[in-house]
Amino acid sequence: MGRAFEYRKATKMKRWGNMARTFTRIGKQIAIAVKNGGPDPENNPALRAVVATAKRENMPKDNVERAIKNALGKDQKDYKEMNYEGYGPFGIAVFVETATDNTTRTVANVRSIFNKFGGSLGTSGSLEFIFSWKSMFTIAKKDGLDMDELILDLIDYGVEDEYDEDDEEITIYGDPKSFAQIQKHLESDGFEVKAAEFTRIPNDEKDLDAEQRATIDKMIEKLEDDEDVQNVYTNMKPAIDEE
Repeated sequence: MGRAFEYRKATKMKRWGNMARTFTRIGKQIAIAVKNGGPDPENNPALRAVVATAKRENMPKDNVERAIKNALGKDQKDYKEMNYEGYGPFGIAVFVETATDNTTRTVANVRSIFNKFGGSLGTSGSLEFIFSWKSMFTIAKKDGLDMDELILDLIDYGVEDEYDEDDEEITIYGDPKSFAQIQKHLESDGFEVKAAEFTRIPNDEKDLDAEQRATIDKMIEKLEDDEDVQNVYTNMKPAIDEE
């Protein structure tokens, strides 16, 4: 899925630049996963996926263990996952995922950024036709791997027959509802799961010129600077030099 890979690389991965912010983001995901499924990664697929992502992002093991322990504490904040959808300048669709303990603060901050850039927030679900929600797994390559056979094994879980790969890793996409089953199958087959998460991929991308792209990039950066924002997705077509 070349287009999905280009989008993920050029848009989604930008937010990982600041290590402290990355660790804060992962810490919130750990808190939510522990609350929903318990503190044992072996019995909590969502937590196991976050731990894999933490490892990929070089989050120290002590930090991960501390985050899990803190998630069980009585003083742990109750984070809620909230999505905000709207349009930025030049008709670009913007989907914002947040984890917050204060929805009033979060929606005010997000709306302020949209307004600052001449955009506007829409109603929940207004961008469903623009973005496809998928589960995404990045696994380490194994010697002698037959991708056709792997996809065939996973096709009942909605895994697509198109995938991304480089010399060391393979990224596959599937039905979000089958996240736990796909993860379990990969692990039982002895694959090293380097990242397991959900992503939103635009079904229709809009091409912008360099000046317009710079404006959208600034808007994305402002959104990502907010402590409650987890992910920002747009349907802006990646520039050639970002692929």
